Amino acid sequence: MEMTTDPTESNIGAVRVIIVAAGRSSRMSNNDKILADLNGLPLIVHSVDVFEKCELVDSILIVASDLNITEINEIALQMKWNKVTQIIPGGQRRQDSVLNGLEVLEECDWVIVHDGARPFVTIDMIKRGITLAQSEGSAVAAFPAVDTTKIIDGNGFVSSTLQRENLYHTQTPQIFKQNLLLNAHYQIADDVTDDASMVERLGLRVRIFEGSRWNFKITSDDDLVAANAIAKGKYL
Repeated sequence: MEMTTDPTESNIGAVRVIIVAAGRSSRMSNNDKILADLNGLPLIVHSVDVFEKCELVDSILIVASDLNITEINEIALQMKWNKVTQIIPGGQRRQDSVLNGLEVLEECDWVIVHDGARPFVTIDMIKRGITLAQSEGSAVAAFPAVDTTKIIDGNGFVSSTLQRENLYHTQTPQIFKQNLLLNAHYQIADDVTDDASMVERLGLRVRIFEGSRWNFKITSDDDLVAANAIAKGKYL
């Protein structure tokens, strides 16, 4: 069961955020998903603004791609984000981009890693994650699987069915102690899809908390259409 006590700035220590915005947008028909229009603003504005407005967050670092770093710098100036202290280039893989951020991040107690392409994170979600991380040592947003998941063989035939009751789709934000996450990145060189996977491979337990079905990652044109409908209040 998740703790419900509201965290305060005095008892959580320093909290710093790494926004990962260096993806290649290979499944989008044009442009960069991070800069795509979402209800009249670049998508990344929605993702960063929530952390900017969360009183528990001390600073924000954005990891950008070589293609969008200039535009993101301009957006940061236009939006007058006070908490955005650095915008740096990313790496080849997502985990390389996170490591780039970790290696220049100021000392802190907690690091929150969030995908820049998840614009519907909420302040409540961030606070619940920080509260849980305080008691459990880590906190990863996740949402229960609602579809039945099949494992298929090389020919496309179903070989087994997973028990849905224990399946969750992990999301971001993901929250860890700074030293723990940096150590995990240094020790795990294999390709992984999220930071929680690295910590798991160290043999450590990772605690989840409830995210949201709306907290999806925008990776395709269809996702962007759905996101615009949600942002405009036209729920699908």
